[in-house]
Amino acid sequence: MDARCGDWVIIHNIVLDSSQRAPQVPEDTKLHPLETWVKGFIDRDANISDLVKVKTITGRCVEGNLVNVNPYYTHDYGKCIPELLQIGLQARDILFGGELND
Repeated sequence: MDARCGDWVIIHNIVLDSSQRAPQVPEDTKLHPLETWVKGFIDRDANISDLVKVKTITGRCVEGNLVNVNPYYTHDYGKCIPELLQIGLQARDILFGGELND
């Protein structure tokens, strides 16, 4: 089993197929289904891709396919940009006349 009852997981669900999208939705958006990813506590032992139910932090019960156990954020703000460091130092100099006294 990938997930045990009570584990924090993320599930995926297709809410609307592309053919079910509203007529006022932009054409490029209509090409794709409306999807949701929801995090919650799983109600039973399951494997990845199994159809499961979760209870969210707010108490909602949602059904979807198990995607991941103990999900976490993987994004960042990118690589260091040395020019931005210099801008910060220049701004401090302009605004405060140099280094701040701590």
